[in-house]
Amino acid sequence: MQQLTDEIREAARTLLREKKVDVVIGFERGSLPFRRRPCFVRKEEDAERLVWDGWCENTLATYLPRRKEKAAIVAKGCDSRAVVELIKEKQVPRDQVLVIGVPCQGMIDRAQVEASIASGRLKQSEDGPEFQETARRSGLLLDCCKTCTHPNPVLCDVPVGERLPEKRQDAFADIEAFNALKPEERWAYLNREVEKCIRCYACRNACPLCYCPECFVDASLPQWVGKSVDASDTMIFHLMRAYHLAGRCVACGACERACPMGVDLGKLNRMLLKEVKDLFGYEAGLGLDQKSPLATFRPDDPESFMVNP
Repeated sequence: MQQLTDEIREAARTLLREKKVDVVIGFERGSLPFRRRPCFVRKEEDAERLVWDGWCENTLATYLPRRKEKAAIVAKGCDSRAVVELIKEKQVPRDQVLVIGVPCQGMIDRAQVEASIASGRLKQSEDGPEFQETARRSGLLLDCCKTCTHPNPVLCDVPVGERLPEKRQDAFADIEAFNALKPEERWAYLNREVEKCIRCYACRNACPLCYCPECFVDASLPQWVGKSVDASDTMIFHLMRAYHLAGRCVACGACERACPMGVDLGKLNRMLLKEVKDLFGYEAGLGLDQKSPLATFRPDDPESFMVNP
């Protein structure tokens, strides 16, 4: 990890020295354990603040829309896919962003680590006054990282580190199991999750592709959805947001991490991810030349979801 940090710092210094960008957006150490926070570097000497490790979970693409200055962004696989979608949707001019691409082995779930420390499940080793606690990285990854199949940046101007092998795992095994449940069981599960929601909109604010100047939940003329935490209003918010992200969501997990109530937001989003992939063979953010499945037409598009056989 230190080598990646050194390479990122050197890339940032070079870009700022050569005035190719005005700001480098990356990560620096946070004020709390297991935390890394967004870092905006504008001076070459400040590049030393940049770090890279298993705690760099935030989706930095969120900071790109409506930015006037030319920016370089430190991006893992899902971040780069979000950048691709933002460029395709005319939210970020391609010539205004440079991607420092970092292969990602997966980000670590703080909650799991904290629980492991509390329960004593981590393996301890002592050496004089020093001690370490270790665990297998694969067992502590964020859920979105466990199902990720694109660990390398798909858009990369300044490569850092060595590319990782693409994963061939079934990314939707859990969704297939969920879809196998009876409709009433699926609906009951979603209702239980939505009941936790306090309508703080942290999920919307953290999402790199929720960039509308006025969200439909904030509109009053006309008013699309009620402002209360009534179950029906809350369900409408989550359903409409999921549909707005259909064919656009890059499964970065930012919404789930931002939620203070632990709502399983990924379930609904990934159900639609699977639908779009099965129906159109499309995954968001894999190329600038991709056309959105809901904004284009092909004669061989399947119609099973439109008409009854």
